[in-house]
Amino acid sequence: MLNRLTAPRSSPAPMLRLHKWIYTATDGRIGPGMIGAWTLLLQTAGRRSGQRRTSALVFARDGERLIVAPSNDGKDQAPGWFHNLCANSSVEVQIGREHFSGTASVISPSDPEYQRLWELMNKTNNRRYDAYQSKTSRLIPLVAIVRTA
Repeated sequence: MLNRLTAPRSSPAPMLRLHKWIYTATDGRIGPGMIGAWTLLLQTAGRRSGQRRTSALVFARDGERLIVAPSNDGKDQAPGWFHNLCANSSVEVQIGREHFSGTASVISPSDPEYQRLWELMNKTNNRRYDAYQSKTSRLIPLVAIVRTA
């Protein structure tokens, strides 16, 4: 049974910061597949400050939508970027060298397509999302991003 002690961990925080720095510094020439799963850079506006915040996230494609998971490595609080996009759904996305605007929407665990999309994300990230969910009582939602420009 997975729990906080037996669940696989994500990469150490310094490695994730380095990954985001390399991705940004090379304008996506290096970084999208660097950590073993395809990643995007998500820019949100800080819900209080309005400042642009950038997060590197594993993603899956579902038709025209991009799916990301605010897992926060199974912590009991959702990551800051999730709170930011709940306050303002307009986001900027970078995949490799491609940049575009998008609109984000939350897919809750009660949504009929949630289970299918959860499985898609799990497959994309080597089954880590089940491990993250086992570490928290918070039900981890998903986020769909649709290109707007």
